[in-house]
Amino acid sequence: MNNFLRDYLAVLKLEKNLSENTVSSYRSDLTAFFQFLADRNVDDPSNITQQHISKFFKLLYDIGLNSNSAKRYFSSLRGFFKYLHKNNYIEENPIVRIPSPKLAKNLPAVLTIQEVDKILSQPDVENKFGLRDRTLLEIFYACGIRVSELINLKIADLYLKEEIIRVFGKGSKERLVPIGSSAINWINEYLKRSRPLLENKIKSGNILLLNSRGTKLSRMGIWKIVDRYVKESGITKAVHPHTFRHSFATHLLEGGADLRAVQEMLGHADISTTQIYTHIDRDYIKQVHRDFHPRG
Repeated sequence: MNNFLRDYLAVLKLEKNLSENTVSSYRSDLTAFFQFLADRNVDDPSNITQQHISKFFKLLYDIGLNSNSAKRYFSSLRGFFKYLHKNNYIEENPIVRIPSPKLAKNLPAVLTIQEVDKILSQPDVENKFGLRDRTLLEIFYACGIRVSELINLKIADLYLKEEIIRVFGKGSKERLVPIGSSAINWINEYLKRSRPLLENKIKSGNILLLNSRGTKLSRMGIWKIVDRYVKESGITKAVHPHTFRHSFATHLLEGGADLRAVQEMLGHADISTTQIYTHIDRDYIKQVHRDFHPRG
């Protein structure tokens, strides 16, 4: 498969005179697709079916890739299969009867990296609540965790020297998620300058992020925090807490991160559907996060 990819990219660069950035995007998209195929023991283009392609795009949507990015993946695959068919490497083109992804109105917005930076810069970090809010937003974007996972995050779940946090997801399933240097710095500042002022010795327990009463934040409380800073940043698209999870996954994937690594970071557990889980070394997961996350 890699030989076909190498030859195809050479055609794009030399014959079609595409830019290096465009060729790099094709390489990233097709490499992700090849990894998906490798997990299913498919290593010959003639064995790729419509079902493989459909399942690949289902996985992209499950992970959180937005429709615009999915259309780019589709364009990359369509060009590659057209090349294979034109040169008689495959007898039939498996993508010709698959419709191009359309913008789905029910998919949440995905923030650009610049929009994320703008939102994160809004809280007044000289204020105990502002510092808490900055920390909360940084964790959201650094780790792509769910609202329920953030609410229940405990100090004991932080392994900051190892650059990971422990998260309990759906069904109390435990996973370890990398956390970048930016979020680590803000957590340390929050623990030093804000949490002691918010803590209630009786009620707070080991909960990391506290409200004004010294107890854990509610879903509505987190929604209001996110909504406030989105409005203050002047961003008009629909943004809610889960948007940070989608943005986290999208930015990693578009940066070239491995699909399986992103899948594990998100804690998607539908193995029977995706069939994509294999054991991945923790150091490798951390390296993927460090290399491809904008604030890693």
